[in-house]
Amino acid sequence: QVQLVESGGGLVQAGGSLRLSCAASGRTFSSYARGWFRQAPGKEREFVASISWSGGTTNYADSVKGRFTISRDNAKNTVYLQMNSLKPEDTAVYYCAVTNRGVAYTRLSGYDYWGQGTQVTVSS
Repeated sequence: QVQLVESGGGLVQAGGSLRLSCAASGRTFSSYARGWFRQAPGKEREFVASISWSGGTTNYADSVKGRFTISRDNAKNTVYLQMNSLKPEDTAVYYCAVTNRGVAYTRLSGYDYWGQGTQVTVSS
């Protein structure tokens, strides 16, 4: 059974940093793309970042470009999201996802498995 577990969320002041992790289990995902999405209260879930199976291709939402960095460690079946210069508008539940394909999709429908999410709160 596939399981994705996010960690690293929390409360941080504006301008601070957090590093999210997403550990996958149940199968090996080294050949598949991974993604991060977020959902703020009252809003739809939105794309944040994605990374191809090799790590050679990354995509970012315009709102996080230059501040967030996605990376992966295939030996650990884990993907990371380094978030710097955090803003109050980054407050949301962050979800990791994995697709059965190697392409780093930016749309929700491209992903097959989802984690339960981790809360990130940025205070002003």
